[in-house]
Amino acid sequence: MNYRHGYHAGNFADVVKHVAMTAILLHLRKKETGFSVIDSHAGRGLYDLSGAQAAATGEALGGIGKLTGDLPGNLPEALAAYLALVKEGGAGAYPGSPLIAAKLLRRQDRLTAIEKHPEEFAVLKDVLAPFRNAVAENADGYARLVRLLPPPSRRGLIVTDPPFESPDEFSALAQTVRACLRKFATGIFLIWYPIKSRGAADAFVGEVLAAGPGRALAVETAVAPQDEKRDEKLARAGLLVINPPYGFEAAMRDSAAVIGPRMDAAITTAWLAGRE
Repeated sequence: MNYRHGYHAGNFADVVKHVAMTAILLHLRKKETGFSVIDSHAGRGLYDLSGAQAAATGEALGGIGKLTGDLPGNLPEALAAYLALVKEGGAGAYPGSPLIAAKLLRRQDRLTAIEKHPEEFAVLKDVLAPFRNAVAENADGYARLVRLLPPPSRRGLIVTDPPFESPDEFSALAQTVRACLRKFATGIFLIWYPIKSRGAADAFVGEVLAAGPGRALAVETAVAPQDEKRDEKLARAGLLVINPPYGFEAAMRDSAAVIGPRMDAAITTAWLAGRE
């Protein structure tokens, strides 16, 4: 997979991840107490779906591109909010995780978006500049994330979506999440991972669960491969959600009922530890 998320922005995995993120943030907003969002691999924050990178893969056409036509009038809350944020950016623009978070923050909430790649960070910094309670940091996402925990608010969402360009990425991610749980056991973690090898994905999830989180939910999405080059295009991805808020699974099921058929995707949920 290419490091720069512009090649994959708005694809089926992005849609599911961002609906999930929106659902969690809407839940956190229900209490007046402020919360923190930390995005460990934030990317550039805003993507041009009409640009060369998106055109090179065409992945957005099978994701957000399937959700621009006629949709039911009474959409699930999280899905409606997510689609409104996408539409707000205008034709051809797609918001990344840090921009979605920034737009859903209240005055008392905070966002720290971390990006290691200098060119991506430069764009991210400009994208977040209008938001006074959001900050972009040019740093290693794994190391910086652990140092930022626990957040002063003691309430928050941790988003991890690494590039998976390194052969030991699963191991590095699992070790980081385990270290984060030791410092912020009550935090909500939204962890994205590709499923190109079922065994590798299951081993990663198992390593995280060995840390003993009280509740953990897996949300997996599978689409039919677009061509015979199955190793080049991702057809299955997962979200490991630790400490999902009350009602999150139902919210994802409701949204999946709308977006799954339109993206020709099978979206499933499974409790791996605890339940609501």
